[in-house]
Amino acid sequence: MINLSINKKVLLFGIIFTFFSSFGQSFFLGLFNPSIREELNITHGQFGTIYAAATICSSLVLVWFGKKIDEMRLFNYSLIVIGFLFFSSLFFSFINSVYFLIVAIFLMRFSGQGLMSHTSSTTISRYFNKRRGKALSGIWFGLSSAEFFLPILVIFLLSIYSWRVIWQFTSIIILIVLPIVVFYTIKNITIDSRERNILDNNQKKFKDIKNWRRSEVLKDFKFYIISLNMLAMPWIVTGVFIYQSFIAESKFWGSYIIPQSFMVYSVTSILTLIVSGFLVDKFTSRKLIPFMNLPLLSGLLVLYFFDISYSAYLFFGLMGVSNGLANVLGSSTWAEIYGVRYLGAIRALTTAFMVFSTAFGTALFGILIDKDYTIENIALISILYISLTLFLLLIIKGSVEPVNLTKKT
Repeated sequence: MINLSINKKVLLFGIIFTFFSSFGQSFFLGLFNPSIREELNITHGQFGTIYAAATICSSLVLVWFGKKIDEMRLFNYSLIVIGFLFFSSLFFSFINSVYFLIVAIFLMRFSGQGLMSHTSSTTISRYFNKRRGKALSGIWFGLSSAEFFLPILVIFLLSIYSWRVIWQFTSIIILIVLPIVVFYTIKNITIDSRERNILDNNQKKFKDIKNWRRSEVLKDFKFYIISLNMLAMPWIVTGVFIYQSFIAESKFWGSYIIPQSFMVYSVTSILTLIVSGFLVDKFTSRKLIPFMNLPLLSGLLVLYFFDISYSAYLFFGLMGVSNGLANVLGSSTWAEIYGVRYLGAIRALTTAFMVFSTAFGTALFGILIDKDYTIENIALISILYISLTLFLLLIIKGSVEPVNLTKKT
């Protein structure tokens, strides 16, 4: 087996865990939406309501379990997360009623989108400081590559096998691959070794930054304003992913336009990940946050004003740029401002917010569609949300700095 340095092993761990988080992401679960709805005889609206409710429940549980990463060895915590993901994937293949569907979606959102991405991002944010931006951008290649390849692969497999067989096969892959990855990459890593790695000779300036507890973070008004900005991407994009067929029908784009646009989305996400890692290390996440949602805002303006098919590629491409920025900034910002000692508890909270926002987006889009809002109306609401949160962020921009313990107050 190839002998990698500890930093490269941790990075490999992050990439693979982020890739496997895709099994609980909206783009992947949505691929099985038609098969499940047909088998259970439920409508789009019923599926969306179940999806939103299960996602909200998963975000609440994540707040509690996510903080355990601060209290346990990373090795043990990761094995528990793998166990959750394996069981959730296997359970998904046995859905035979609406009740089973609720539990199955809850488990996949909790273990996949929630715990897998939480474990990956928290670990990388702890281990890397001077090059944290590059490291975080590196691990999100895992999800971007999954978004590029898995839809095509699943559609091909669905033409040969039933959706249940695909989920059973997925659970087997999880059980075989992920334990090997964990044993090879992080078996001997502890909290103490994490902190020593963070505070290397090139990073001594970070010793004096205050490490905030989650209870303290919850009392900091800046946390909520920054969070409102970071939540724009997940709730808007999830709404677009879940109701992509409605958008295509409203714009008369045809059935093939949005699948092609997903590939543009993946490519621009990957390219932005490459650039954003360097930008974070050079300018810090705190200075880049105001720019994070500007491409998404521009894409929504395209969606609002244009109907031609090529506008779909531009819309998804701009959305991918914001996605690339958000994936990096969403992890590194909290470490910069609040320190890394209690980052697991803080990340558990922000990840839960993110998961909750995806449920909010699914529910909001569905309600507005049922009330005969056009996609242009929904785009306008999204534009107003981004504009308001960006305005609030610019007001507090000067105060978004870590607390330096060496400075006299």
